[in-house]
Amino acid sequence: SAASDVYKRQEYVNAFLVSAASVLQTACGLALKPGKPYVKTNTFEDNVLVICIGITGQVKGQVLIAVNNEVACELASKMCMMPVDKLDELSLSALSELSNMILGNAATVLSTKGVTIDITPPAIIRGNFKMEQIYTENICMPMFFDGDKLIEVDIALKED
Repeated sequence: SAASDVYKRQEYVNAFLVSAASVLQTACGLALKPGKPYVKTNTFEDNVLVICIGITGQVKGQVLIAVNNEVACELASKMCMMPVDKLDELSLSALSELSNMILGNAATVLSTKGVTIDITPPAIIRGNFKMEQIYTENICMPMFFDGDKLIEVDIALKED
């Protein structure tokens, strides 16, 4: 039924949110404050770094983690435990690893609910672009730290 689909989708979204909050707390020492989720068309500006991870298995789609370049450097600084002021190979690798940790954690959470997923290696997308999901809506979960610094988790998933 439509109601149970919405409930299930909410459960998937929650798994990724709980994982993002938990990993960002553990790996980066950040206390995140969730904003209000909304349905979003994925359009990104030039100064934004997006990490895209595909999801396959019982649930399919992708999860995007989007941050502006300043926030990306701040997260990379916390991961590398040293100041990072530009997005080079080392900082991008640290951010990819952070997203792997979040998605791996979410996969574990989902497996405890009997849902098996696999994740693709992270792809980093930069520059002005728009991404269309034709098979399902994209739920944007804004998460804030230090006041107004934004980490956006975009979740577009559909049961197989």
